[in-house]
Amino acid sequence: MATSKEYIDFLLDQLSLLEGITFRKMMGEYIIYFDGKIAAYVCDNRLLVKITPTAQKMLPAAPAQPPYSGAKDMLLVENVDDKNFLAELFRAIEPEMTVPKKKKQGKWKFLWWSVLKCFHQAILCES
Repeated sequence: MATSKEYIDFLLDQLSLLEGITFRKMMGEYIIYFDGKIAAYVCDNRLLVKITPTAQKMLPAAPAQPPYSGAKDMLLVENVDDKNFLAELFRAIEPEMTVPKKKKQGKWKFLWWSVLKCFHQAILCES
């Protein structure tokens, strides 16, 4: 079951105390970013955060569940109705969040840009 638009809208409203919250839809589910770092996954209408020491301290009774089949376990955030708690949680785990990996430029794209750059320089040298 994919995450509903209503649920992601609800979570974004709950996280409105924080600046720098963005999200990306991926195959019916969502990734929430905080200041450009991956903060949480929203899968099957569940908010899940990475298992870190700080997250475990703040969510001591949270069950560990995978966001999707074959994925590593994450902590289920059940207290999504408390805006202040969510803001406190995201601020606390922010130093432990991961920055998304940058995609390598494809071989052909690199070649294309190299050709354009050489062509542009050749035109400038003729002038």
